[in-house]
Amino acid sequence: MIHVLVCLIAMVYAAVGHGGASGYLALLAAFTTASPIEMSTSALILNLFVAGCAWRSFWQAGHGSIQLIRPFLLGSVPFALLGGWLRVSSPLYEGLLAVVLAFAAGRLALLTRPSSSPIVTHQPHRGLARLVGGAIGLMSGIVGVGGGIVLSPLMILCRWADAKHTASASACFIVANSLAGLLGRSLAGQLDVGSSLAFIGPALVGGVVGSRLGAGVLPRPALCRTLAAVLMMAALKGVFHG
Repeated sequence: MIHVLVCLIAMVYAAVGHGGASGYLALLAAFTTASPIEMSTSALILNLFVAGCAWRSFWQAGHGSIQLIRPFLLGSVPFALLGGWLRVSSPLYEGLLAVVLAFAAGRLALLTRPSSSPIVTHQPHRGLARLVGGAIGLMSGIVGVGGGIVLSPLMILCRWADAKHTASASACFIVANSLAGLLGRSLAGQLDVGSSLAFIGPALVGGVVGSRLGAGVLPRPALCRTLAAVLMMAALKGVFHG
């Protein structure tokens, strides 16, 4: 059952340029007894494969922009490495995870709304982009997510990119931060792979299918609403448990 859910989460997230880490964290918290270190490491590993599929699909579809994502990466990667190296207490980890999951639920709920007309976009100020990237990167490394679930709505709300270029930029951002987070864990002796290798196959299948659909069409609203509800329940569980 959990393998099917991993595939479904990967498909939905890849369709919007994400890796699905927040979804995997919710599943691992609900269906396993994995430790916080094992959960976050597993989420980052699956992120690499799924976000990598998304990045490739959106880039091939002509939605990639190195100029857009470069300043965010310059700010985020060092702090994602630091976040992966840091040790945090269980209550702090659970609180951060709850915030990320709640944000993810809200983000997915927004995807069910009808798409708006094209908007005029502009490049973000480099200094601001690095500051935003650094803050998201630190949180990403600690919690075990790539940060795209936070970066995407910011890019759209601030009109730094349209939906397709946002998806491509987020996928690139997630791959880089996931690698940095895993490196940080390795340097700190906290790289606990656990059972994550068993989920790579289902995640890849979902990532390939979802990213190909997302590069041309929107994800299904029904799937987004369902996943948003699951993430919100997991977030509330984390708040009360923490």
